[in-house]
Amino acid sequence: MDKKQPKKSANIYLKYSGLAFQLGATIAIGAFIGYKLDEWAQFDKQYLTALFALVFTLAGLYIALKDL
Repeated sequence: MDKKQPKKSANIYLKYSGLAFQLGATIAIGAFIGYKLDEWAQFDKQYLTALFALVFTLAGLYIALKDL
């Protein structure tokens, strides 16, 4: 029974570190999409980058909290 305890604890750490990478990747993808749309629309300021980064951050947090 002692052998299963460390393995179960390692799985929990892997799950939470995976959530961190998932959240970071989600934010990065949103910022990249916003950046490319800002380039395409030729805005003076990066409005769409900020908007997409914020929206994808909220979506990533929703997904992460739903998995907990």
